[in-house]
Amino acid sequence: MPRRYLEPLPGGASRLILREGTRVLEDRVVTQVPAAWAALAAACEAAPAPILPGLPADRPLVMGVINVTPDSFSDGGDHFRPEDAIAAGEAMVDAGADILDIGGESTRPGAERIPPAEEIGRIVPVVAALARRAPVSVDTRNAATMQAALAAGARIVNDVSGLAHDPAAAGVIADAGCPVVLMHMRGTPATMNALATYDDVALDVHDELADRLAAAEQAGIARGRIILDPGLGFAKTAEHNLELLRRLRLFRGFGRPLLVGASRKRFIGHYGGAPDPKARLPGSLAAALWAAINGASILRVHDVAETVQALRVWRAIAGG
Repeated sequence: MPRRYLEPLPGGASRLILREGTRVLEDRVVTQVPAAWAALAAACEAAPAPILPGLPADRPLVMGVINVTPDSFSDGGDHFRPEDAIAAGEAMVDAGADILDIGGESTRPGAERIPPAEEIGRIVPVVAALARRAPVSVDTRNAATMQAALAAGARIVNDVSGLAHDPAAAGVIADAGCPVVLMHMRGTPATMNALATYDDVALDVHDELADRLAAAEQAGIARGRIILDPGLGFAKTAEHNLELLRRLRLFRGFGRPLLVGASRKRFIGHYGGAPDPKARLPGSLAAALWAAINGASILRVHDVAETVQALRVWRAIAGG
């Protein structure tokens, strides 16, 4: 059955696309959306519901990244000791982070898996300590780690595999009734770079996210608990990442909050001339503001204080 896509464009126009498989049947720009496309238009225009009770829904949320790992791409080893990770999380909350995203397994390109027991040992003390200060998201693909982190106080699960890695993961989320981030990725961190081939990256990622969303709902996860992430840097080239950001409004048709994680990624360094990930703050802020303007509900970032300041100035200029 053909799939419909509605992409809001600057100035109030909309791009309507009808595709069957990879064959485009219709692609046109309109100033008035036809009745058959009205539901998609309404979803694009609707304000997202709060992610969690008590979190604001009238502005993008800032999610601070804490990697309790020795080998993450930009900060591996910085927060490997629990006391360092906890101190970093405390500083992020003081700087304005709305959510802390804590992970114990690197998912950088080429990264190897670690046993869930090792991942759990790394993150549970950090989750337990920081859950007293702010809502905590656990960044994991493993059901056992999800269970342990939720028991320690985490309130959100962020799965880079979109619940495709561990067959038990969807059941954990359904039973917990917690919000979950379904991110788009092909393959695994070890294989994903070889799978970055698309007919139309925005439409293909959209379709694959739609499949993960349907699978999550089939597993008993309420649609209202689901957050979607196009997965910048995961089975994507630098140009793919730019195209996904350019067309981010397309994903608003799901009617779900969007998470965007561009912070310090390789494409920022590629286009910004910054080989060192820690020198990519200006480019990361540019991508974060673009994502916020185009509908992101959550910005996953390493540099919390700077992102919070940039968002405050942008909102002041915009009159919000």
